[in-house]
Amino acid sequence: MKALKSLLATAAIILSTLATAHAAEWGTDVPKAIAKAKAEDKLVILDFTGSDWCGWCIKLKQEVFDTPEFEAYAAKNLVLVEVDFPRKKEMSPELKAANKALAAKYGVKGYPTIWVLGGNGMPVGKLGYMEGGPKTFIAELAKLKK
Repeated sequence: MKALKSLLATAAIILSTLATAHAAEWGTDVPKAIAKAKAEDKLVILDFTGSDWCGWCIKLKQEVFDTPEFEAYAAKNLVLVEVDFPRKKEMSPELKAANKALAAKYGVKGYPTIWVLGGNGMPVGKLGYMEGGPKTFIAELAKLKK
């Protein structure tokens, strides 16, 4: 019985490590993201979000961005940038100013707003929350990549 508990504990640790290792990586540097997208022939996702207060943003993150299906698609096809406007989470004054400038540049009026850019930095589409989980969201992104 002790050996079984030990084995289960070890398996749980390994699985939690693997789950963390595959989480999608979200950056905050748009010029760096565009350069990476251009070099790797990917799209850039600018996720304008209120991560700690916007109900639809939280729903989008849980139902789409945090799923293994989306994370696998993103690893091959996307460079992810979070442009966050939290109410409680601390951010540097520089990042706050950069995010505010990005929101003004892209005319963001509500959250979540997802701008999709090509590797040249030009917008190719705009999305928001949509029902249907990762499958629906990925299908919309695939249309924009063509």
